[in-house]
Amino acid sequence: MKIAVFGTGVVGQIISEKLVTLGHDVMIGTRNVKDAMIKSTTDNFGRPGFGEWHKANPIIKVGTYAEVASFGELIINATNGSGTLPSLEQAGSQTLSGKVMIDIANPLDFSKGMPPSLFVCNTDSLGEQIQRTYPELKVVKSLNTMNGYIMVNPSLLPGDHNVFVSGNDRDAKSKVKDLLKSFGWKESNVIDLGDITTARGTEQLLPVWIRLWGVLQNPMFNFKIVIGQPPKNAGE
Repeated sequence: MKIAVFGTGVVGQIISEKLVTLGHDVMIGTRNVKDAMIKSTTDNFGRPGFGEWHKANPIIKVGTYAEVASFGELIINATNGSGTLPSLEQAGSQTLSGKVMIDIANPLDFSKGMPPSLFVCNTDSLGEQIQRTYPELKVVKSLNTMNGYIMVNPSLLPGDHNVFVSGNDRDAKSKVKDLLKSFGWKESNVIDLGDITTARGTEQLLPVWIRLWGVLQNPMFNFKIVIGQPPKNAGE
């Protein structure tokens, strides 16, 4: 499958690498290709800047958001939250129309430093904003409650843990679930929360995630939903 990845940061790189190993044809997008090639930002695991990374992964094509949107049958939004709507605007509504987008981004506002706040929450979500702005785009929120390494390889953590899915289109969610299974997610660990409004819940997990990261000093963790039986006298 031809898959477009929006965002040349760490998450976009990790997902692109995984997609290639699964046999997909991948193109990664950015606002300005020339500027992206000289980025030197690394993550806590010492990954190289984008230009050096691409030299090591030349099979992955690079283009503008408009170019990758035209290329991809499926789109993965791995931009930072504040850059999401501008990147989609550059891609263009006609190019996006009818396609499935997996939205991984979170509405984190770092303008006042750490820990960040959410620039949209409670009565709205970034996932909903995308869906409202591009009604012909089939938006599915998923994978936004963990770091990139776990997204594409859940076996990095011991035992079962969960990934959430939110979206209005049943067929689109089915395609996303198939991709999640190809990443190694067990079907039983994929929780479909419902329509795109449920993205409010998963996006609001991020303040908790960030504080856990600060306490644990380790980003290699995820959420696990443990289900039990209600007490026999519940409701009495």
